Amino acid sequence: MMAGSTLRKVKSRSWKKNRYFRLLEDGLTIWYKSRWAGRGHSTFSVTDLEAVREGHQSEVLLSIAEEFPAELCFTLVFHGRQGNLDLVAESPDEAQAWIQGVRMLIHKAQTMDEKERLDQWVWDWFHKADKNKDGKMNFKEVKKLLKMMNVEMNEDHALHLFTMADKSESGSLEIEQFVFFYKMLTQRDEVWKVFQDYSEDGEKLMLEELQSFLSVEQHEGEQSAQHAQELIERYEPSETAKKQGAMSLDGFQMYLCSQEGSIFKPEHQDLYQDMSQPLSHYFISSSHNTYLLEDQLRGQSSLEAYIQALKRGCRCVEVDCWDGYDGDPVVYHGHTLTSKILFKDVISTLKEYAFRASEFPVILSIENHCSVEQQTVMAQYLRQILGDMLQTTLLDGQVPQQLPSPQELKGKILLKAKKIGGLEEYVDETCTDEVSDEEEMANSLCSYFRLYTKSKMSRELSDLVVYCKSVHFDGFEHAHSHAKCYEISSFSESKAKNVLQYLKLNLLHFRTYPSGLRTDSSNYNPQDMWSVGCQIVALNFQTAGLEMDLNDGLFRQNGCCGYVIKPDFMRDGNTQFSPDKPEEREGYKPLRLSIQVISGQQLPKVNQKEGSIVDPLVRVEIYGVPQDQAKDETSHINNNGFNPVWNETLDFTIHTPELALVCFVVEDHDKASRNDFIGQYTLPFMCIQPGYRHIHLLSKDGTAIPPSSLFVNISISELT
Repeated sequence: MMAGSTLRKVKSRSWKKNRYFRLLEDGLTIWYKSRWAGRGHSTFSVTDLEAVREGHQSEVLLSIAEEFPAELCFTLVFHGRQGNLDLVAESPDEAQAWIQGVRMLIHKAQTMDEKERLDQWVWDWFHKADKNKDGKMNFKEVKKLLKMMNVEMNEDHALHLFTMADKSESGSLEIEQFVFFYKMLTQRDEVWKVFQDYSEDGEKLMLEELQSFLSVEQHEGEQSAQHAQELIERYEPSETAKKQGAMSLDGFQMYLCSQEGSIFKPEHQDLYQDMSQPLSHYFISSSHNTYLLEDQLRGQSSLEAYIQALKRGCRCVEVDCWDGYDGDPVVYHGHTLTSKILFKDVISTLKEYAFRASEFPVILSIENHCSVEQQTVMAQYLRQILGDMLQTTLLDGQVPQQLPSPQELKGKILLKAKKIGGLEEYVDETCTDEVSDEEEMANSLCSYFRLYTKSKMSRELSDLVVYCKSVHFDGFEHAHSHAKCYEISSFSESKAKNVLQYLKLNLLHFRTYPSGLRTDSSNYNPQDMWSVGCQIVALNFQTAGLEMDLNDGLFRQNGCCGYVIKPDFMRDGNTQFSPDKPEEREGYKPLRLSIQVISGQQLPKVNQKEGSIVDPLVRVEIYGVPQDQAKDETSHINNNGFNPVWNETLDFTIHTPELALVCFVVEDHDKASRNDFIGQYTLPFMCIQPGYRHIHLLSKDGTAIPPSSLFVNISISELT
């Protein structure tokens, strides 16, 4: 890979061009260019890559399968919404060298510890600043580097640090000297002050001192003694300090910057919730118009959209089905200019990716516009392609009084669609050995078949619907007296809130979706629907923004499995809960959330103009029941995205902690126009770790932007 290869970059059946690719010396940067492009070239980091797909595993490569065999083809998959890179090698051996090599590098990047990540980041900056590529940096290059790193620094101070780092007095810094310069540049007084509060000699934290910090500041209680020893072993870089049972300032800072020092409770990152409750007792991560990569008027329909949604833990995907010209059903947004994909390809993709991110059931929501004939074709594809994955029978052969649990339906795909009749007729038809009166059974079956002849639905497709029958909502009285647990009603956002707040949602199953007027595929606020108990709140996953940040935030817990159990008061049919009056529910205990926003670290630039530096501020937003909706922000810091310090405290009252989400947003202050987005992080209030914590920021599309972070001190207490 370092020697380089000529690979064919493919964008479509008609766009196939040779590019020269090679791995740079850092082992993490891939460089490529056209042989005819002069000095122009492009690069990307292995850390930007999520996976390598081998063979014809993209729509583009499938379209040229006859021209290029699978053993020559592979796809580089990027994090977030960046498009994939489809490549064709000149030989199978060359393809395998890149496939296996890139996979190994991705694994290495994903398993780096905090020190290795920081070292790599410093190395990257060194090479960005080393414009003449001589392995050294003079002071002029260092000044440019400081601008690139988002920091405005007094030139005299910068020269002073440069001179201290230039131990050879050569007027330039090599990589080792640059690391020393970087450490001086990033010395964090706010961390040093916390360290000093617990260190007797000011040089190290002995085991007992670290234990005291964990108990008093991090609220770890009795487990702090054992945890202190584990943290020293894990994060202390000095072997001498380790032998003394102590932690240096470097080790302390590495711990605070690690995932263990993050704001998110480690025990809530894994699967920790009871998964044996009925499906209707969970919020379920759900997608609307899943097939679209862009807007719903002219956007591209793509299998990649399903892959991306499923990889994010989505457990309910939507398929809009229409008649194809050759008898093969197609998927697209009807009566628009969106492109079309084959239904059978969607189902094949679902089979391949349904359970990679989560083993719990996937609901396949069918919006059916097909003729009876092509519905039958759909049913055949579903059975043939999905096989045993598709749940087509009742688990115990009995009509359920409540839905099965995610645990019982692991690895299963449930079809959500219209169904002729109910499960009662299904049981009557299949349990023939229990019918003593043959004439009665015959009459029952004749009645059942007549339902099909009157409908415009294929019996083959209808029979595949078991636990998720789509039904029209016929009003409150009918819903309470006649609705079955396996029936699902869907509401547009404009109708949903008014309808849902009057129903006992722990007993019924509901889905909401964005208004059809959202032609740009924007989203509504899902929190409004979760607060009234709606299980399936479908969003346009392809559209980045606050709404998807909230969705990602809620489902970031419980192993990112796509299922989050509702609070007790939403699952208990005897408990009265109104989101407008949280104080009236039993067990009401409001909490005070106090957030000291201390500092920021290496915030990304939003304006790439040379000399442009951000003026960052931090805003904390609370989403939940109406009384919990609140926001507050710090002042902005002029010209410092590298290490801004605020030391400002924001206070909130949380009336329904079980439903609250907390969103941290960092913006670049602008007097003349709207602030520019820098980064965000959203998580459930119940997943917050109190104490001194780092918040690792995410980009607009939800991907990590290391090492950008916020340093905060969080306190949670009962309201007195």
